[in-house]
Amino acid sequence: MKKSILIAVVAGLIGFAAGNLFWWLASPLWINVEVAEGAGAGQTTKTLAQGQFTDVDAIHKGTGTATLYEGSDGVITIRFEGFEVTNGPDLKVWLVSAADVTGSADVTNSDYVALGRLKGNIGDQNYTVPAGTDISRFNSVVIWCEAFSVLMSAASLAHQ
Repeated sequence: MKKSILIAVVAGLIGFAAGNLFWWLASPLWINVEVAEGAGAGQTTKTLAQGQFTDVDAIHKGTGTATLYEGSDGVITIRFEGFEVTNGPDLKVWLVSAADVTGSADVTNSDYVALGRLKGNIGDQNYTVPAGTDISRFNSVVIWCEAFSVLMSAASLAHQ
């Protein structure tokens, strides 16, 4: 009796863990998170760079514009407009030094600055660049799946 209860508890725990793992991995495939942030005050004083998000492959797709602005307060912000990317688990926004990023190796072989978790896979959104970051060293904005080291989309930046 005790053995069958123990087996049932262990099986239940394994099933619970597997179900949660499946949900974390697979639910972004059918759940979209939409964001609609405004440009904010002081963001559009000076345009520093701009680029268009592109598809990486048939599965990892992205569109929209990434623009780096310096506000009158000196804060540098990246704004995504008309943005949409294939959703996935653990997506982050990174500035990377590589230009013309086409694959994950371009990202992993590059210096980067992490700007935080992607707020949503659809819509206009803003990310603050850490103070003191030398923007001229960074040539692309990427959407990066940190859990699996996979590039979801990239925008090569044309510095102004």
